[in-house]
Amino acid sequence: MLYIHFIVNPISGKGKHVITHATLKTFFPADMFRIEVDYTEYKKHATELTKKAAANNPDYIVACGGDGTINEVASCLINTSIKLGIIPVGSGNGLSAHLQIPKNIEQALQLIITGQSTSIDVGKLNDKYFFSNMGVGIDAMIIRNYESSGRRTLLTYIKASLAASMEFKPQKTALSFKNKVVEENSFMLFISNSNEMGYNMSLTPKASLNDGMLDLITVPQLSFPEKLALGYYVLRNKVDKFKKAQHTLVDNLHIELPEKIFTDAQIDGEYHNLKTNSLKVSIIKHGLEVIIP
Repeated sequence: MLYIHFIVNPISGKGKHVITHATLKTFFPADMFRIEVDYTEYKKHATELTKKAAANNPDYIVACGGDGTINEVASCLINTSIKLGIIPVGSGNGLSAHLQIPKNIEQALQLIITGQSTSIDVGKLNDKYFFSNMGVGIDAMIIRNYESSGRRTLLTYIKASLAASMEFKPQKTALSFKNKVVEENSFMLFISNSNEMGYNMSLTPKASLNDGMLDLITVPQLSFPEKLALGYYVLRNKVDKFKKAQHTLVDNLHIELPEKIFTDAQIDGEYHNLKTNSLKVSIIKHGLEVIIP
């Protein structure tokens, strides 16, 4: 009998999805599946629930939510035999889009039964993990503005981006990778493991989840017209056409922000204030087993 444990964020997206134990029973017959369901009540609750569930050694733990919920669940399953399932009911759904997991709940649930599994790489930022992307600089300010708005829509994200582009001041940054050090006043510093940011937008459309590398995008200080041009290319998923955007593949990276004490960062679309100005970014190759079509 297959044991599947669901971690459900009831307010993901617009909070309109209905994933209940009764609903799940219709998909997973009791004579074939053992089903357990927990519901998150606050930020980081999914981490607590996943750790408790993992102690019972289920076959799958299924994250029902957005990229933030998925991050909390998946972070507890790295280098374990437990497979991650995803029911994407969030707003951006970047990781699930890369994995081509259906947005339709019934189709995504059916995938848990019929799908196969694959191993994907995991990004690590100091003691935290990311599966889709992370960023410092303007990227972090965008997410902070986005979260403080209280609404999670594409229009809200665009408004947050426009506000951040006017407010953000480039920060002195030293990047160490491939035996070299690059110093610049950084406007954008974005590191991606997947080819999706969410909302069908991408800065790294060629990124792979299992190539053992992370995609680094850096953009230095920009003039106002250049900011407008960058925004245009971002919306059209053609950042590679923007000449000041530098793209590099890395498997480890050290970031120093010498004029900062703490660092604002976004990790899988969630804002974090890190109590350090020194960041070590690395990759765990094939660190997570995920159910896919």
